Amino acid sequence: MTGSIFAFSRQGCQTARRIMAACPDVIWNSFTMERFSEADFAPISPKCYGECFASSELMVFVGSCGIAVRKIAPYVHDKRTDPAVVCVDELGTFVIPLLSGHIGGANALARRIAESLHATPVITTATDINRKFSVDTWATENGCAISSMKLAKAVSAAILEGDIPFKSDFPVNGSLPNGVISGETGNLGIYLTVTDKEPFENTLRLIPKTLHLGIGCRRGIEKETIERAARQVFQENGLDFRAVKCAASIDLKQEEEGLLSFCQEQTIPIRFYTAEELNAVSGDFTPSPFVQKVTGVDNVCERAALLGADHLIVKKTACHGVTVAVAMENWEVHFG
Repeated sequence: MTGSIFAFSRQGCQTARRIMAACPDVIWNSFTMERFSEADFAPISPKCYGECFASSELMVFVGSCGIAVRKIAPYVHDKRTDPAVVCVDELGTFVIPLLSGHIGGANALARRIAESLHATPVITTATDINRKFSVDTWATENGCAISSMKLAKAVSAAILEGDIPFKSDFPVNGSLPNGVISGETGNLGIYLTVTDKEPFENTLRLIPKTLHLGIGCRRGIEKETIERAARQVFQENGLDFRAVKCAASIDLKQEEEGLLSFCQEQTIPIRFYTAEELNAVSGDFTPSPFVQKVTGVDNVCERAALLGADHLIVKKTACHGVTVAVAMENWEVHFG
C-alpha cells in the first residue's frame, strides 16, 4: 500500500514520524520520506496535494480536519477510487477517517493508527456506529467485486432499519453478521456468487475472484479477439467476468502479444505452464490430436485453467480462433 503524510507544525511532524513507524508495511512516497527524515519541516507546494491524492492509496493529515478537507476537496471524485484519508490531531489524541471509510479502508486505518498512538478513533459511518454489517467494507476486505454501488448504498441504508436477506453459493463459516439473515426472496438482498443470476427483485451481487481462465489461441491472435471469445463464454454460461482471478496458458504462448495485452488491459495476472506441468494435471479433458502434436499436451485451456484451481466448471469452448475453459477455486465465506 502506498501512502503520504502531511503535517504543519514541529509537533505534528513528530506525530507523523510515530505514525510512519507504526505502519512499516506502507510504502511511503518520496515526498513523505524526504519531508520527515529530518526534524525540520518546510512549506508544501499546493500541487503536491493533488499529486499525492492521485498516486497514494492512503493519505494522513496531522493537523485540523479543516485543513485536510480544504486540501483534498478539489480532487474528491469517487469512493471506489479515492484514497483513504485520515486526519490526526498534532498531539495524536484523536484519529478521524474523512474519506473512503469502507472501500478505501480509512476506518480500519484509523483504528490501526489509534491503537499504535493510544489515541481515540472517531468513526462516524452509520453501519459501524450501529454495529451493523457493512457490505462494502466486507466486500473490499474479502476481495469481492460489488455489482452496483447504487444497490450497495441502498443495502447499507436498509440494514439500519431491519434485516436484509443474504444468499450464498459458497459455504458460510460461522454465524451471519448483525443486519443480515438467510433468505432467497425479497425486494432487496445480497447474493454472493460468480454468476449473473439475481434472485431478489433488487440483487446486490458480491463477486469473489475465484475463477481461473484457461486460454489457448493461434499465433498472432489479436487481444480484441481473445476478449470477445472470453466474454462470450462467460455470457453463455451465466458467469460474471469480474470473478476472474487469473488467466493461464502454456509457456509456448508467453510472448504472444495479443494474449499479454488482453490480460494487461483487464488487469488479470497470467500464468504460463510447461507441457510437463500441464500433462501432470489429472482429470477428464477434451483431447485434440492437433494440439497434442503442436504443444505436446492434448488440451491446453482445460488443463491450464484447472492447474491451481479445484474443479472445472466450463469445458473447452472454441470461438473466434480461441479456446477457453474456466475452473474455480474452493472458497468459504467468513464473517468476523
